[in-house]
Amino acid sequence: MRLKDPSNTSSRSCGRSRQGTLTLVLIPKVKVVSFSTRSLHTSRYEDEPPEPEIEEGAEEDVENNNDDATGEPFETEDKEEQEPVERPRKTSKYMTKYERARILGTRALQISMNAPVMVELEGETDPLEIAMKELRERKIPFTIRRYLPDGSYEDWGVDELIVEDSWKKQVGGQ
Repeated sequence: MRLKDPSNTSSRSCGRSRQGTLTLVLIPKVKVVSFSTRSLHTSRYEDEPPEPEIEEGAEEDVENNNDDATGEPFETEDKEEQEPVERPRKTSKYMTKYERARILGTRALQISMNAPVMVELEGETDPLEIAMKELRERKIPFTIRRYLPDGSYEDWGVDELIVEDSWKKQVGGQ
Protein backbone atom coordinates (compact mmCIF):
# COMPACT_ATOMS: atom_id res chain seq x y z
CA MET A 1 0.00 0.00 0.00
CA ARG A 2 1.33 3.46 -0.97
CA LEU A 3 0.41 6.77 0.64
CA LYS A 4 0.57 9.92 -1.47
CA ASP A 5 1.25 12.23 1.53
CA PRO A 6 2.32 10.34 4.65
CA SER A 7 2.93 13.55 6.68
CA ASN A 8 -0.73 14.57 6.64
CA THR A 9 -2.89 12.64 9.11
CA SER A 10 -6.25 13.72 7.74
CA SER A 11 -8.94 11.22 6.83
CA ARG A 12 -8.35 9.31 3.63
CA SER A 13 -10.60 7.62 1.12
CA CYS A 14 -9.52 4.45 -0.61
CA GLY A 15 -9.55 3.60 -4.28
CA ARG A 16 -7.84 1.17 -6.64
CA SER A 17 -5.24 2.34 -9.13
CA ARG A 18 -4.83 0.99 -12.63
CA GLN A 19 -2.22 -1.62 -11.60
CA GLY A 20 -4.59 -3.13 -9.08
CA THR A 21 -2.74 -1.79 -6.03
CA LEU A 22 -4.63 0.13 -3.42
CA THR A 23 -4.00 3.89 -3.37
CA LEU A 24 -5.30 6.39 -0.86
CA VAL A 25 -6.63 9.79 -1.88
CA LEU A 26 -6.24 12.54 0.70
CA ILE A 27 -9.20 14.69 1.72
CA PRO A 28 -8.58 18.13 3.30
CA LYS A 29 -9.08 17.91 7.03
CA VAL A 30 -11.65 19.93 8.93
CA LYS A 31 -10.29 21.92 11.85
CA VAL A 32 -12.43 22.72 14.89
CA VAL A 33 -12.26 26.49 15.39
CA SER A 34 -14.43 27.03 18.45
CA PHE A 35 -16.84 25.02 20.51
CA SER A 36 -19.73 26.38 22.52
CA THR A 37 -22.63 24.72 24.28
CA ARG A 38 -24.99 25.75 21.48
CA SER A 39 -23.05 24.83 18.36
CA LEU A 40 -19.82 23.57 16.90
CA HIS A 41 -18.10 25.90 14.45
CA THR A 42 -15.78 24.35 11.90
CA SER A 43 -13.49 25.79 9.29
CA ARG A 44 -12.34 23.90 6.23
CA TYR A 45 -8.95 25.67 6.13
CA GLU A 46 -6.73 26.94 8.91
CA ASP A 47 -6.41 30.52 7.59
CA GLU A 48 -10.18 31.01 7.33
CA PRO A 49 -11.55 33.25 10.12
CA PRO A 50 -14.25 31.79 12.39
CA GLU A 51 -17.85 32.85 11.93
CA PRO A 52 -18.99 35.36 14.56
CA GLU A 53 -21.34 34.03 17.22
CA ILE A 54 -24.64 35.81 17.74
CA GLU A 55 -25.49 36.23 21.40
CA GLU A 56 -28.86 35.05 22.64
CA GLY A 57 -30.19 38.54 23.45
CA ALA A 58 -28.97 40.16 20.23
CA GLU A 59 -31.13 39.52 17.19
CA GLU A 60 -30.66 41.01 13.78
CA ASP A 61 -33.41 43.37 12.67
CA VAL A 62 -33.50 42.36 9.02
CA GLU A 63 -36.95 43.77 8.28
CA ASN A 64 -36.16 47.35 9.34
CA ASN A 65 -32.88 47.72 7.40
CA ASN A 66 -34.58 49.41 4.43
CA ASP A 67 -33.03 52.92 4.58
CA ASP A 68 -34.48 54.28 1.34
CA ALA A 69 -38.13 53.83 2.38
CA THR A 70 -39.85 57.17 2.99
CA GLY A 71 -42.67 55.76 5.07
CA GLU A 72 -45.33 57.10 2.71
CA PRO A 73 -47.72 54.53 1.33
CA PHE A 74 -47.66 54.28 -2.41
CA GLU A 75 -50.79 53.89 -4.43
CA THR A 76 -51.43 50.84 -6.52
CA GLU A 77 -54.01 50.33 -9.15
CA ASP A 78 -56.70 48.06 -7.84
CA LYS A 79 -57.27 45.59 -10.60
CA GLU A 80 -60.41 43.60 -10.28
CA GLU A 81 -59.82 39.92 -10.56
CA GLN A 82 -59.86 39.12 -14.22
CA GLU A 83 -61.40 35.83 -15.07
CA PRO A 84 -59.22 33.80 -17.42
CA VAL A 85 -60.47 33.79 -20.97
CA GLU A 86 -61.60 30.34 -22.03
CA ARG A 87 -59.65 29.56 -25.15
CA PRO A 88 -60.50 26.62 -27.34
CA ARG A 89 -58.54 23.59 -26.19
CA LYS A 90 -56.01 22.03 -28.54
CA THR A 91 -55.28 18.79 -26.69
CA SER A 92 -57.47 15.73 -26.24
CA LYS A 93 -60.12 15.58 -23.54
CA TYR A 94 -59.08 12.00 -22.73
CA MET A 95 -56.70 11.29 -19.87
CA THR A 96 -53.62 9.39 -21.04
CA LYS A 97 -52.38 6.28 -19.26
CA TYR A 98 -49.25 8.21 -18.25
CA GLU A 99 -51.28 11.01 -16.67
CA ARG A 100 -53.45 8.44 -14.92
CA ALA A 101 -50.41 6.60 -13.55
CA ARG A 102 -48.80 9.78 -12.27
CA ILE A 103 -52.03 11.07 -10.72
CA LEU A 104 -52.76 7.80 -8.94
CA GLY A 105 -49.19 7.41 -7.71
CA THR A 106 -48.94 10.98 -6.46
CA ARG A 107 -52.35 10.91 -4.81
CA ALA A 108 -51.67 7.51 -3.19
CA LEU A 109 -48.43 8.92 -1.76
CA GLN A 110 -50.30 11.91 -0.36
CA ILE A 111 -52.96 9.68 1.18
CA SER A 112 -50.29 7.45 2.73
CA MET A 113 -48.83 10.57 4.35
CA ASN A 114 -52.20 11.40 5.98
CA ALA A 115 -53.60 13.86 3.43
CA PRO A 116 -57.36 14.36 3.74
CA VAL A 117 -59.39 11.83 1.75
CA MET A 118 -62.01 13.32 -0.59
CA VAL A 119 -64.39 10.32 -0.68
CA GLU A 120 -66.26 8.27 1.88
CA LEU A 121 -64.29 5.19 2.89
CA GLU A 122 -66.06 1.86 3.03
CA GLY A 123 -63.34 -0.25 4.60
CA GLU A 124 -60.58 0.68 2.13
CA THR A 125 -57.16 0.95 3.73
CA ASP A 126 -54.83 0.74 0.73
CA PRO A 127 -53.85 4.27 -0.42
CA LEU A 128 -53.83 3.22 -4.08
CA GLU A 129 -57.37 1.84 -3.83
CA ILE A 130 -58.51 5.06 -2.16
CA ALA A 131 -56.85 7.10 -4.93
CA MET A 132 -58.60 4.95 -7.57
CA LYS A 133 -61.93 5.53 -5.83
CA GLU A 134 -61.28 9.28 -5.80
CA LEU A 135 -60.48 9.19 -9.52
CA ARG A 136 -63.66 7.23 -10.31
CA GLU A 137 -65.71 9.81 -8.42
CA ARG A 138 -63.69 12.70 -9.96
CA LYS A 139 -62.70 14.06 -6.55
CA ILE A 140 -58.90 14.24 -6.96
CA PRO A 141 -57.86 17.88 -6.38
CA PHE A 142 -55.23 18.03 -9.15
CA THR A 143 -54.73 20.10 -12.26
CA ILE A 144 -52.83 18.62 -15.19
CA ARG A 145 -50.64 21.01 -17.16
CA ARG A 146 -50.10 19.84 -20.74
CA TYR A 147 -47.24 21.62 -22.48
CA LEU A 148 -47.50 22.33 -26.20
CA PRO A 149 -44.60 22.48 -28.70
CA ASP A 150 -44.77 26.28 -28.96
CA GLY A 151 -44.02 26.62 -25.22
CA SER A 152 -47.58 27.38 -24.18
CA TYR A 153 -49.63 25.03 -22.04
CA GLU A 154 -53.17 23.97 -21.22
CA ASP A 155 -54.42 23.33 -17.72
CA TRP A 156 -57.02 20.59 -17.29
CA GLY A 157 -58.71 19.66 -14.04
CA VAL A 158 -58.90 15.93 -13.36
CA ASP A 159 -62.68 16.29 -13.20
CA GLU A 160 -62.69 17.69 -16.78
CA LEU A 161 -60.89 14.75 -18.38
CA ILE A 162 -62.54 11.58 -19.61
CA VAL A 163 -61.18 8.37 -18.11
CA GLU A 164 -61.27 5.40 -20.48
CA ASP A 165 -64.13 2.91 -19.81
CA SER A 166 -61.95 -0.20 -20.05
CA TRP A 167 -59.75 1.22 -17.31
CA LYS A 168 -62.78 2.04 -15.14
CA LYS A 169 -63.82 -1.61 -15.32
CA GLN A 170 -60.31 -2.62 -14.35
CA VAL A 171 -60.36 -0.50 -11.18
CA GLY A 172 -63.93 -1.37 -10.26
CA GLY A 173 -66.03 1.30 -11.95
CA GLN A 174 -69.40 0.77 -13.62
